[in-house]
Amino acid sequence: MPQYADIVLPLAQPAYTFAISEGMEVHIGDAVAVQFGKNSVYTGIVWRLHDTPPKRGTAKPIIKVLYDKPLLSEVQIRFWEWIAEYYISTIGEVMRIALPSTIKPKARCEEEFEPYTPKRERVVRLIEEALSADVLEKMARRAPKRSAAVEALRARGGEAPRHEVALEATALNALCKAGVVEIFERDLMPHQTERNTLLPTLSEAQNRALNEIRQGFTTHNVTLLYGVTSSGKTEIYTHLIEEQLSQGRDVLFLVPEISLTTQLVERLRNLFGECVVAYHSKFSPKQRTKIYTDMLAGEGGNFIVGARSALFLPYKRLGLVIVDEEHDASYKQSEPNPRYNGRDTAIMLASLHGGKSLLGSATPSIESFSNHLSGKYAYVKLMERYGGVEMPRIVISDTIRNVKRNERKLHFNKELLDAIEERLTRKEQVILFQNRRGYTPYLECPQCGYSARCPHCNVSLSVHQQRNRAVCHYCGYNEPITSHCPNCRTVEMKPMGFGTERVEEALQEVFPKARILRLDGDTATSNSAYSRIIGAFARKEADILVGTQIIAKGLDFGSVTLIGILNGDNLLAAPDFRAEERALQLLLQVAGRCGRREEQGEVIIQSADPKHRIYSFINNYEAGLNTMLTERQRYSYPPYVRLLRITLRDNDVKRLVEVATLLGDALRRRFGRRVLGPVSPLIDRIRREHRIEILLKIENSASFAKARAIVREEITALRSQPSAKRTTIICDVDLC
Repeated sequence: MPQYADIVLPLAQPAYTFAISEGMEVHIGDAVAVQFGKNSVYTGIVWRLHDTPPKRGTAKPIIKVLYDKPLLSEVQIRFWEWIAEYYISTIGEVMRIALPSTIKPKARCEEEFEPYTPKRERVVRLIEEALSADVLEKMARRAPKRSAAVEALRARGGEAPRHEVALEATALNALCKAGVVEIFERDLMPHQTERNTLLPTLSEAQNRALNEIRQGFTTHNVTLLYGVTSSGKTEIYTHLIEEQLSQGRDVLFLVPEISLTTQLVERLRNLFGECVVAYHSKFSPKQRTKIYTDMLAGEGGNFIVGARSALFLPYKRLGLVIVDEEHDASYKQSEPNPRYNGRDTAIMLASLHGGKSLLGSATPSIESFSNHLSGKYAYVKLMERYGGVEMPRIVISDTIRNVKRNERKLHFNKELLDAIEERLTRKEQVILFQNRRGYTPYLECPQCGYSARCPHCNVSLSVHQQRNRAVCHYCGYNEPITSHCPNCRTVEMKPMGFGTERVEEALQEVFPKARILRLDGDTATSNSAYSRIIGAFARKEADILVGTQIIAKGLDFGSVTLIGILNGDNLLAAPDFRAEERALQLLLQVAGRCGRREEQGEVIIQSADPKHRIYSFINNYEAGLNTMLTERQRYSYPPYVRLLRITLRDNDVKRLVEVATLLGDALRRRFGRRVLGPVSPLIDRIRREHRIEILLKIENSASFAKARAIVREEITALRSQPSAKRTTIICDVDLC
């Protein structure tokens, strides 16, 4: 019998060995309470059982096993190990993000440690042997209410929750004394509902795509569905989902943003009923724990719709993972470790279960498109909008020409103003897109060039006029808006650029009778606020919606016939090799929000560089991807190489430079010219911490697993040096 267990704790630490007390039954995957340090009691997961004592010191005993069944299955354990290994983190860091906090309590001492206890319910059960014909006849004659309750219980199989038994306490106690029923407590059973599936009828093009997806799954584990906006990809998904649920398999439907789950769940519940379960990190810990434990107790057949945190639920038989909007950068975890990609991790999860993955997008990522070209993914195209609706007409409006002709008013070219006026006259709706929230990116003194900067981060403060504050979008620092330059004193500060708040103000000036709503990070501060704004626009309570890229994702408004993109060039300004890809995706996604019913929509893109090649790719997305792939190959960028970025952070800039130089030199000895840096990033100080980055490029012909192992080895060696102990080192694998 094993005497020791390696326990994973929710810390950035390796597993620690604890002793198993005599008579204690412990299994791999069990959650246990252990003392770690002098005063803390943690929840840990049993990772390995063995009979080897620790090399140093005496192993502390496991205090107790917390639950009656393991929290993790064998597949989940392998899944966590893969994430920790691939994304260069510890399994403890995976545990920290994977399990709801309620299910993994921590306390200062054993007496304060309170493990999660599932809610219990009182149940009334019939004692059939006491129900003789005489007893039933006498009860029907003397106590008709009790008789009706007994018959109702018999119809339900002999038992029901107490709150569903229509008897007062006195009458129920009398039945108990008579030996007719018994009352007991049990854990609240998982919520089970019958599916009420009403699948939509597919068009000929959708049916063709559905059959091609099925065919693709016979030869590939992953299929990429390239379907233009409003082509009806979700309707195709529903047919594949029903096939899996009817076989008792689990289905995971991933979306990139939490805000999208509400609309999608409502839509899917209209088809599948209450079996559709939403799950994301904005749920309370108790809500998340309830879903987790219900799935743990169930037998499969779950239909989960959620953001990337839904990957860590205890699936029994995962048959299908759908990754909608697979191109979206929101699938990449930015904080904290592990910095995993939800799309790629979902594919691995499905593979571990022997299931299939379907990636869907109107603008597939270059990586996924490349995997199709290499034969790794099956590929299905759906190029018709549902109902035969035409794709929107694209107009590129030359901003420089409008300025020269004095035809530009505030932030709007004449073509856009005329088009908005026309839509307002026809009682149609308009969406205007500006990918920057706030009033203006910053205020600048026209005389001396002064602009207010964050004292904690190396960035300018963005102006939020309605709040009358200048705000740092990185750390949240804010201060009152300075109307006059603190240096020159008398010169009025000039706004540079414009955000959604300023666009809203300008629209109200140009179209005073128009009803305007704004959707950005300042107005959509919660799911309810987001839903309220979207609902009001859907009910036509507003004529114009101004928004950031939030409006590009998953919205369907039948009356929107015009989209205005106010600064197309701004999307291309990012110092990033993905800038063109992201810009093209965003332009197409925003454009896809209009003309989704009978009438063809129109998209007007304002640009100071109307001949930029990105605009020629709008009507031929695959050609754009192929062009960008050629350039990526020429200059050694993904998908032809793998990128691994190492970020070092420290309050002491001198120590940071020293540690970064040591690590850079060590990596260069192992990797040579594949190492770029150390170098300061564009924003080199955030929340008072200075930052330095090292970039590692590994060609596809080399072993990326070996490269990650070397990086882990060198970082471990560096951390053993006193000078590096206070420097934070973060690895970002396959950075987005």
